Amino acid sequence: MPKKVFIRDLKPRMYVCSLDRPWSETPFLFQGFEITGEAELSQLRQYCRYVYIAVDSDPHSAPRVRARDAPARPSAVVDKKAGHTPLLALVEDTPTPARSRRVYQDYQDQTTLDEEVEAIKQTHVQATALVYEMLEDARLSRSFNTAGAKQVVAAMAESVLRNPDALVCFTHLKRKDEYTAQHCLRVCILGLAFGRHLGYDTDTLNALGIGCLMHDLGKMKVPLAILNKPGRLTEQEREIMKRHVPLGVAMLEDAKGFSPAAIEVARSHHERYGGAGYINHLKGGEIGEFGLIGAIVDTYDAITSDRVYHAGIATLTALGQMYEWRERDFEPMLMEQFIQCMGVFPIGSVVRLNTGEIGVIRTRNRTRHLKPQVLVVLAPDHTPYATPKTIDLMYDTTSDARPYTIKEVLASGAHGINPMDYLPVAEGSDP
Repeated sequence: MPKKVFIRDLKPRMYVCSLDRPWSETPFLFQGFEITGEAELSQLRQYCRYVYIAVDSDPHSAPRVRARDAPARPSAVVDKKAGHTPLLALVEDTPTPARSRRVYQDYQDQTTLDEEVEAIKQTHVQATALVYEMLEDARLSRSFNTAGAKQVVAAMAESVLRNPDALVCFTHLKRKDEYTAQHCLRVCILGLAFGRHLGYDTDTLNALGIGCLMHDLGKMKVPLAILNKPGRLTEQEREIMKRHVPLGVAMLEDAKGFSPAAIEVARSHHERYGGAGYINHLKGGEIGEFGLIGAIVDTYDAITSDRVYHAGIATLTALGQMYEWRERDFEPMLMEQFIQCMGVFPIGSVVRLNTGEIGVIRTRNRTRHLKPQVLVVLAPDHTPYATPKTIDLMYDTTSDARPYTIKEVLASGAHGINPMDYLPVAEGSDP
Protein backbone atom coordinates (compact mmCIF):
# COMPACT_ATOMS: atom_id res chain seq x y z
CA MET A 1 0.00 0.00 0.00
CA PRO A 2 1.59 3.35 -1.00
CA LYS A 3 2.54 5.65 1.88
CA LYS A 4 2.75 9.44 1.69
CA VAL A 5 6.21 10.70 2.66
CA PHE A 6 7.43 14.31 2.69
CA ILE A 7 10.65 14.97 0.81
CA ARG A 8 12.62 15.74 3.98
CA ASP A 9 11.90 12.20 5.25
CA LEU A 10 12.99 10.31 2.13
CA LYS A 11 15.96 7.95 2.32
CA PRO A 12 17.94 5.78 -0.11
CA ARG A 13 16.39 2.39 -1.02
CA MET A 14 12.86 3.74 -0.75
CA TYR A 15 10.83 3.03 -3.90
CA VAL A 16 8.92 6.06 -5.21
CA CYS A 17 5.72 4.92 -6.93
CA SER A 18 3.84 8.23 -7.25
CA LEU A 19 4.46 11.98 -7.02
CA ASP A 20 2.43 14.98 -5.90
CA ARG A 21 2.21 16.07 -9.54
CA PRO A 22 2.08 14.40 -12.98
CA TRP A 23 5.28 12.56 -13.93
CA SER A 24 5.35 14.44 -17.23
CA GLU A 25 6.04 17.70 -15.38
CA THR A 26 9.28 16.26 -13.92
CA PRO A 27 12.55 15.11 -15.51
CA PHE A 28 12.20 11.49 -14.37
CA LEU A 29 12.23 9.02 -17.25
CA PHE A 30 10.39 6.18 -15.50
CA GLN A 31 7.17 6.35 -13.50
CA GLY A 32 8.40 4.59 -10.39
CA PHE A 33 12.01 4.29 -9.24
CA GLU A 34 14.26 3.35 -6.35
CA ILE A 35 16.10 6.15 -4.57
CA THR A 36 19.75 5.14 -4.80
CA GLY A 37 21.43 8.27 -3.46
CA GLU A 38 21.68 12.03 -3.34
CA ALA A 39 21.11 12.50 -7.10
CA GLU A 40 17.48 11.31 -6.92
CA LEU A 41 16.87 13.10 -3.60
CA SER A 42 18.14 16.37 -5.06
CA GLN A 43 15.90 16.05 -8.09
CA LEU A 44 12.87 15.26 -5.92
CA ARG A 45 13.52 18.31 -3.72
CA GLN A 46 13.40 20.53 -6.81
CA TYR A 47 10.06 19.25 -8.06
CA CYS A 48 8.00 17.81 -5.19
CA ARG A 49 6.82 18.51 -1.64
CA TYR A 50 5.89 14.89 -1.00
CA VAL A 51 5.77 11.53 -2.80
CA TYR A 52 4.21 8.11 -2.28
CA ILE A 53 6.49 5.16 -1.60
CA ALA A 54 5.82 1.43 -1.91
CA VAL A 55 5.98 -0.09 1.57
CA ASP A 56 5.26 -3.70 0.63
CA SER A 57 7.83 -4.26 -2.07
CA ASP A 58 11.43 -5.35 -2.35
CA PRO A 59 13.53 -2.35 -3.41
CA HIS A 60 16.34 -4.60 -4.58
CA SER A 61 14.22 -5.75 -7.53
CA ALA A 62 13.50 -2.24 -8.76
CA PRO A 63 14.94 -1.17 -12.09
CA ARG A 64 17.53 1.56 -11.61
CA VAL A 65 16.50 4.82 -13.25
CA ARG A 66 17.74 8.33 -13.45
CA ALA A 67 16.53 11.86 -13.85
CA ARG A 68 16.63 12.92 -17.49
CA ASP A 69 19.61 15.22 -17.08
CA ALA A 70 21.88 12.60 -15.52
CA PRO A 71 24.82 11.09 -17.43
CA ALA A 72 23.91 8.65 -20.17
CA ARG A 73 24.15 4.95 -19.44
CA PRO A 74 22.47 1.76 -20.69
CA SER A 75 19.18 0.53 -19.27
CA ALA A 76 18.19 -3.08 -18.61
CA VAL A 77 19.39 -5.63 -21.16
CA VAL A 78 19.85 -9.38 -21.28
CA ASP A 79 23.37 -10.62 -21.90
CA LYS A 80 23.70 -11.25 -25.63
CA LYS A 81 26.66 -13.56 -24.98
CA ALA A 82 24.25 -15.92 -23.26
CA GLY A 83 22.27 -16.13 -26.47
CA HIS A 84 19.42 -13.93 -25.29
CA THR A 85 17.53 -11.19 -27.08
CA PRO A 86 17.88 -7.76 -25.38
CA LEU A 87 15.12 -7.10 -22.88
CA LEU A 88 15.24 -3.39 -23.34
CA ALA A 89 17.22 -2.02 -26.27
CA LEU A 90 17.13 1.54 -25.00
CA VAL A 91 20.03 3.82 -24.19
CA GLU A 92 19.31 6.75 -21.90
CA ASP A 93 20.52 10.17 -22.94
CA THR A 94 19.50 13.78 -22.53
CA PRO A 95 16.37 14.46 -24.59
CA THR A 96 15.11 17.69 -26.04
CA PRO A 97 13.32 19.67 -23.30
CA ALA A 98 9.55 19.31 -23.31
CA ARG A 99 7.56 22.08 -24.93
CA SER A 100 4.79 23.75 -22.94
CA ARG A 101 1.56 21.77 -22.91
CA ARG A 102 -2.02 21.89 -21.72
CA VAL A 103 -2.90 21.48 -18.07
CA TYR A 104 -2.40 17.87 -17.03
CA GLN A 105 -4.99 15.68 -15.37
CA ASP A 106 -3.75 13.03 -12.96
CA TYR A 107 -5.91 10.05 -13.91
CA GLN A 108 -6.28 6.94 -11.76
CA ASP A 109 -7.80 3.62 -12.86
CA GLN A 110 -11.44 3.33 -11.84
CA THR A 111 -12.12 -0.24 -12.97
CA THR A 112 -10.28 -3.54 -13.24
CA LEU A 113 -9.17 -4.86 -16.61
CA ASP A 114 -11.90 -7.52 -16.70
CA GLU A 115 -14.61 -5.06 -15.66
CA GLU A 116 -13.63 -2.57 -18.32
CA VAL A 117 -13.33 -5.16 -21.10
CA GLU A 118 -16.91 -6.21 -20.37
CA ALA A 119 -18.06 -2.57 -20.29
CA ILE A 120 -16.41 -1.58 -23.59
CA LYS A 121 -16.93 -4.77 -25.61
CA GLN A 122 -20.05 -3.62 -27.45
CA THR A 123 -18.57 -0.21 -28.15
CA HIS A 124 -15.58 -1.88 -29.80
CA VAL A 125 -17.94 -3.88 -32.02
CA GLN A 126 -19.71 -0.64 -32.99
CA ALA A 127 -16.42 1.13 -33.60
CA THR A 128 -15.17 -1.68 -35.86
CA ALA A 129 -18.35 -1.58 -37.94
CA LEU A 130 -18.16 2.21 -38.17
CA VAL A 131 -14.56 2.10 -39.46
CA TYR A 132 -15.49 -0.27 -42.28
CA GLU A 133 -18.47 1.94 -43.14
CA MET A 134 -16.31 5.07 -43.01
CA LEU A 135 -13.67 3.60 -45.34
CA GLU A 136 -16.31 2.48 -47.81
CA ASP A 137 -17.81 5.99 -47.74
CA ALA A 138 -14.37 7.40 -48.47
CA ARG A 139 -13.83 4.99 -51.34
CA LEU A 140 -17.17 5.92 -52.92
CA SER A 141 -16.83 9.66 -52.12
CA ARG A 142 -19.90 9.60 -49.88
CA SER A 143 -20.44 11.80 -46.84
CA PHE A 144 -19.22 10.44 -43.50
CA ASN A 145 -21.20 9.60 -40.42
CA THR A 146 -19.46 12.36 -38.48
CA ALA A 147 -21.84 12.23 -35.53
CA GLY A 148 -21.45 8.46 -35.24
CA ALA A 149 -17.66 8.72 -35.32
CA LYS A 150 -17.62 11.35 -32.58
CA GLN A 151 -20.03 9.30 -30.47
CA VAL A 152 -18.01 6.11 -30.64
CA VAL A 153 -14.70 7.92 -30.00
CA ALA A 154 -16.24 9.66 -26.98
CA ALA A 155 -17.29 6.27 -25.60
CA MET A 156 -13.82 4.86 -26.14
CA ALA A 157 -12.25 7.92 -24.53
CA GLU A 158 -14.43 7.43 -21.45
CA SER A 159 -13.28 3.80 -21.30
CA VAL A 160 -9.62 4.78 -21.59
CA LEU A 161 -10.03 7.25 -18.73
CA ARG A 162 -11.47 4.48 -16.55
CA ASN A 163 -8.79 1.92 -17.50
CA PRO A 164 -6.74 2.19 -20.72
CA ASP A 165 -5.56 -1.42 -20.70
CA ALA A 166 -8.97 -2.80 -21.70
CA LEU A 167 -9.12 -1.21 -25.14
CA VAL A 168 -5.40 -1.84 -25.65
CA CYS A 169 -6.24 -5.55 -25.38
CA PHE A 170 -8.35 -5.17 -28.51
CA THR A 171 -5.36 -3.93 -30.51
CA HIS A 172 -4.22 -7.57 -30.70
CA LEU A 173 -7.10 -8.28 -33.09
CA LYS A 174 -5.06 -8.30 -36.30
CA ARG A 175 -5.65 -9.67 -39.79
CA LYS A 176 -3.22 -8.64 -42.46
CA ASP A 177 -5.86 -8.92 -45.19
CA GLU A 178 -7.94 -6.26 -43.39
CA TYR A 179 -5.02 -4.10 -42.35
CA THR A 180 -6.22 -0.57 -43.21
CA ALA A 181 -9.54 -0.80 -41.34
CA GLN A 182 -8.11 -2.45 -38.25
CA HIS A 183 -5.06 -0.16 -38.34
CA CYS A 184 -7.29 2.93 -38.18
CA LEU A 185 -9.07 1.59 -35.10
CA ARG A 186 -5.86 0.44 -33.40
CA VAL A 187 -4.20 3.80 -34.00
CA CYS A 188 -7.25 5.47 -32.47
CA ILE A 189 -7.02 3.26 -29.38
CA LEU A 190 -3.28 3.81 -29.03
CA GLY A 191 -3.74 7.55 -29.48
CA LEU A 192 -6.42 7.66 -26.79
CA ALA A 193 -4.29 5.64 -24.37
CA PHE A 194 -1.31 7.91 -25.05
CA GLY A 195 -3.42 11.05 -24.63
CA ARG A 196 -4.67 9.77 -21.29
CA HIS A 197 -1.09 9.08 -20.23
CA LEU A 198 -0.16 12.66 -21.18
CA GLY A 199 -3.06 13.92 -19.06
CA TYR A 200 -5.22 15.44 -21.80
CA ASP A 201 -8.66 16.66 -20.76
CA THR A 202 -11.74 15.01 -22.24
CA ASP A 203 -12.24 17.46 -25.13
CA THR A 204 -8.60 17.25 -26.19
CA LEU A 205 -8.66 13.47 -25.90
CA ASN A 206 -11.76 13.26 -28.11
CA ALA A 207 -10.15 15.47 -30.77
CA LEU A 208 -7.02 13.31 -30.78
CA GLY A 209 -9.10 10.14 -30.99
CA ILE A 210 -11.12 11.40 -33.95
CA GLY A 211 -7.96 12.46 -35.76
CA CYS A 212 -6.33 9.07 -35.22
CA LEU A 213 -9.45 7.21 -36.35
CA MET A 214 -9.60 9.21 -39.59
CA HIS A 215 -5.86 9.51 -40.27
CA ASP A 216 -5.68 7.08 -43.23
CA LEU A 217 -8.95 7.83 -45.05
CA GLY A 218 -7.03 8.98 -48.11
CA LYS A 219 -5.73 5.45 -48.69
CA MET A 220 -9.17 4.55 -50.01
CA LYS A 221 -8.25 6.57 -53.11
CA VAL A 222 -4.98 4.69 -53.63
CA PRO A 223 -5.21 1.81 -56.18
CA LEU A 224 -5.51 -1.55 -54.40
CA ALA A 225 -2.67 -2.94 -56.51
CA ILE A 226 -0.35 -0.44 -54.81
CA LEU A 227 -1.97 -0.52 -51.38
CA ASN A 228 -1.69 -4.32 -51.13
CA LYS A 229 1.50 -4.86 -53.14
CA PRO A 230 3.54 -7.62 -51.43
CA GLY A 231 6.89 -6.28 -52.60
CA ARG A 232 8.77 -2.99 -52.46
CA LEU A 233 7.04 -0.06 -54.15
CA THR A 234 8.65 1.60 -57.14
CA GLU A 235 9.48 5.29 -56.88
CA GLN A 236 6.40 6.12 -58.96
CA GLU A 237 4.21 3.93 -56.76
CA ARG A 238 5.62 5.58 -53.65
CA GLU A 239 4.64 8.99 -54.95
CA ILE A 240 1.12 7.71 -55.62
CA MET A 241 0.95 6.26 -52.11
CA LYS A 242 2.03 9.58 -50.58
CA ARG A 243 -1.03 11.23 -52.13
CA HIS A 244 -3.21 9.59 -49.49
CA VAL A 245 -2.20 12.38 -47.10
CA PRO A 246 -3.56 15.41 -49.02
CA LEU A 247 -6.50 13.32 -50.24
CA GLY A 248 -7.45 12.40 -46.68
CA VAL A 249 -7.04 15.97 -45.45
CA ALA A 250 -9.28 17.24 -48.24
CA MET A 251 -11.96 14.66 -47.35
CA LEU A 252 -11.98 15.72 -43.70
CA GLU A 253 -12.04 19.43 -44.53
CA ASP A 254 -14.91 18.93 -46.98
CA ALA A 255 -16.86 16.82 -44.50
CA LYS A 256 -17.09 19.69 -41.99
CA GLY A 257 -17.40 19.07 -38.27
CA PHE A 258 -13.79 17.98 -37.74
CA SER A 259 -11.55 20.34 -35.78
CA PRO A 260 -8.22 21.58 -37.22
CA ALA A 261 -6.50 19.74 -34.37
CA ALA A 262 -8.10 16.44 -35.42
CA ILE A 263 -7.23 17.01 -39.08
CA GLU A 264 -3.62 17.66 -37.99
CA VAL A 265 -3.19 13.92 -37.40
CA ALA A 266 -4.10 13.10 -41.01
CA ARG A 267 -1.99 16.00 -42.30
CA SER A 268 1.20 15.31 -40.36
CA HIS A 269 1.40 11.65 -39.31
CA HIS A 270 4.04 11.03 -42.00
CA GLU A 271 6.08 14.11 -41.14
CA ARG A 272 9.27 13.32 -39.24
CA TYR A 273 10.89 15.30 -36.45
CA GLY A 274 14.17 15.66 -38.34
CA GLY A 275 12.45 16.85 -41.52
CA ALA A 276 12.69 13.70 -43.65
CA GLY A 277 8.94 12.98 -43.80
CA TYR A 278 6.20 14.03 -46.20
CA ILE A 279 4.11 15.81 -47.56
CA ASN A 280 5.35 19.23 -46.39
CA HIS A 281 8.80 18.17 -45.08
CA LEU A 282 8.17 19.87 -41.75
CA LYS A 283 10.61 19.46 -38.88
CA GLY A 284 10.78 19.97 -35.14
CA GLY A 285 8.43 22.62 -33.77
CA GLU A 286 6.84 23.11 -37.20
CA ILE A 287 4.87 19.90 -36.61
CA GLY A 288 1.80 20.18 -34.38
CA GLU A 289 1.58 18.04 -31.26
CA PHE A 290 -1.18 15.84 -32.67
CA GLY A 291 0.95 15.27 -35.75
CA LEU A 292 3.89 14.22 -33.58
CA ILE A 293 1.67 11.82 -31.64
CA GLY A 294 0.12 10.49 -34.83
CA ALA A 295 3.57 9.67 -36.22
CA ILE A 296 4.43 7.64 -33.12
CA VAL A 297 1.23 5.60 -32.78
CA ASP A 298 0.93 5.04 -36.55
CA THR A 299 4.51 3.74 -36.78
CA TYR A 300 4.21 1.56 -33.68
CA ASP A 301 1.12 -0.22 -34.96
CA ALA A 302 2.54 -0.54 -38.47
CA ILE A 303 5.79 -2.23 -37.46
CA THR A 304 4.18 -4.56 -34.91
CA SER A 305 1.51 -5.77 -37.35
CA ASP A 306 1.69 -8.42 -40.06
CA ARG A 307 1.40 -6.79 -43.48
CA VAL A 308 1.25 -8.25 -46.96
CA TYR A 309 4.94 -7.36 -47.35
CA HIS A 310 6.39 -8.02 -43.87
CA ALA A 311 5.81 -9.81 -40.58
CA GLY A 312 5.22 -7.72 -37.47
CA ILE A 313 8.04 -7.46 -34.94
CA ALA A 314 7.88 -7.92 -31.17
CA THR A 315 6.53 -4.98 -29.16
CA LEU A 316 9.72 -4.47 -27.17
CA THR A 317 11.82 -4.61 -30.33
CA ALA A 318 9.54 -1.97 -31.85
CA LEU A 319 9.85 0.35 -28.86
CA GLY A 320 13.62 -0.09 -28.87
CA GLN A 321 13.91 0.70 -32.56
CA MET A 322 11.63 3.72 -32.28
CA TYR A 323 13.65 5.02 -29.34
CA GLU A 324 16.77 4.81 -31.49
CA TRP A 325 14.90 6.78 -34.19
CA ARG A 326 14.04 9.69 -31.84
CA GLU A 327 15.39 13.08 -32.93
CA ARG A 328 15.44 11.79 -36.50
CA ASP A 329 11.82 10.64 -36.69
CA PHE A 330 10.07 11.35 -33.39
CA GLU A 331 9.98 14.14 -30.81
CA PRO A 332 12.27 12.76 -28.07
CA MET A 333 10.19 13.59 -25.00
CA LEU A 334 7.02 12.23 -26.58
CA MET A 335 8.85 9.05 -27.61
CA GLU A 336 10.00 8.50 -24.04
CA GLN A 337 6.48 9.13 -22.77
CA PHE A 338 5.02 6.65 -25.27
CA ILE A 339 7.36 3.97 -23.93
CA GLN A 340 6.09 4.83 -20.47
CA CYS A 341 2.50 4.65 -21.71
CA MET A 342 2.88 1.23 -23.31
CA GLY A 343 5.10 -0.14 -20.54
CA VAL A 344 8.26 -2.14 -20.98
CA PHE A 345 6.09 -5.21 -21.56
CA PRO A 346 2.76 -4.16 -23.14
CA ILE A 347 -0.34 -6.24 -22.43
CA GLY A 348 -0.56 -9.17 -24.84
CA SER A 349 3.21 -9.47 -25.33
CA VAL A 350 4.38 -13.08 -25.73
CA VAL A 351 7.35 -13.64 -23.42
CA ARG A 352 9.87 -16.31 -22.42
CA LEU A 353 10.57 -16.57 -18.69
CA ASN A 354 13.83 -17.56 -17.00
CA THR A 355 12.25 -20.97 -16.38
CA GLY A 356 11.95 -21.53 -20.14
CA GLU A 357 8.16 -21.28 -19.94
CA ILE A 358 6.22 -19.19 -22.46
CA GLY A 359 3.44 -16.86 -21.45
CA VAL A 360 1.38 -13.78 -22.31
CA ILE A 361 1.48 -10.50 -20.38
CA ARG A 362 -1.95 -10.37 -18.73
CA THR A 363 -1.73 -7.30 -16.49
CA ARG A 364 0.81 -4.49 -16.34
CA ASN A 365 2.44 -3.15 -13.21
CA ARG A 366 2.28 0.63 -13.61
CA THR A 367 4.97 1.40 -11.05
CA ARG A 368 7.24 -1.67 -11.24
CA HIS A 369 7.50 -2.02 -15.00
CA LEU A 370 9.52 -5.23 -14.99
CA LYS A 371 7.02 -6.99 -12.69
CA PRO A 372 3.79 -7.65 -14.65
CA GLN A 373 1.42 -10.58 -14.28
CA VAL A 374 2.01 -13.33 -16.84
CA LEU A 375 -0.38 -16.07 -17.93
CA VAL A 376 1.95 -19.03 -18.52
CA VAL A 377 0.66 -21.26 -21.32
CA LEU A 378 3.62 -23.43 -22.42
CA ALA A 379 5.97 -25.56 -20.33
CA PRO A 380 9.76 -25.29 -20.79
CA ASP A 381 9.58 -28.00 -23.47
CA HIS A 382 6.92 -25.88 -25.21
CA THR A 383 4.08 -28.31 -24.58
CA PRO A 384 0.85 -26.55 -23.54
CA TYR A 385 -0.34 -26.62 -19.96
CA ALA A 386 -3.79 -28.16 -19.57
CA THR A 387 -4.70 -25.13 -17.50
CA PRO A 388 -2.63 -21.95 -17.96
CA LYS A 389 -1.30 -20.55 -14.70
CA THR A 390 -1.04 -16.92 -13.66
CA ILE A 391 2.16 -15.75 -12.00
CA ASP A 392 2.84 -12.30 -10.56
CA LEU A 393 6.48 -11.38 -11.09
CA MET A 394 6.20 -8.98 -8.18
CA TYR A 395 5.57 -11.72 -5.61
CA ASP A 396 5.75 -15.27 -7.02
CA THR A 397 8.91 -17.38 -7.15
CA THR A 398 9.97 -20.45 -9.09
CA SER A 399 9.94 -24.00 -7.68
CA ASP A 400 13.53 -23.50 -6.51
CA ALA A 401 12.69 -20.15 -4.83
CA ARG A 402 14.20 -17.93 -7.52
CA PRO A 403 12.37 -14.77 -8.62
CA TYR A 404 10.67 -15.01 -12.00
CA THR A 405 12.14 -12.77 -14.69
CA ILE A 406 11.35 -12.16 -18.34
CA LYS A 407 14.25 -13.19 -20.57
CA GLU A 408 12.85 -12.45 -24.01
CA VAL A 409 9.88 -10.81 -25.72
CA LEU A 410 8.76 -12.85 -28.71
CA ALA A 411 6.88 -11.79 -31.81
CA SER A 412 3.12 -12.10 -31.63
CA GLY A 413 2.20 -15.56 -32.93
CA ALA A 414 5.41 -17.19 -31.70
CA HIS A 415 4.89 -20.87 -30.87
CA GLY A 416 1.43 -20.58 -32.40
CA ILE A 417 0.23 -18.37 -29.54
CA ASN A 418 -2.52 -15.88 -30.33
CA PRO A 419 -2.56 -13.37 -27.45
CA MET A 420 -6.28 -12.83 -27.96
CA ASP A 421 -6.89 -16.39 -26.77
CA TYR A 422 -5.50 -15.47 -23.37
CA LEU A 423 -6.73 -11.91 -22.86
CA PRO A 424 -10.16 -11.12 -21.34
CA VAL A 425 -11.68 -10.31 -24.73
CA ALA A 426 -14.46 -12.68 -25.70
CA GLU A 427 -14.72 -14.11 -29.19
CA GLY A 428 -17.06 -12.25 -31.46
CA SER A 429 -15.66 -8.81 -30.69
CA ASP A 430 -14.33 -8.54 -34.22
CA PRO A 431 -17.15 -8.74 -36.75
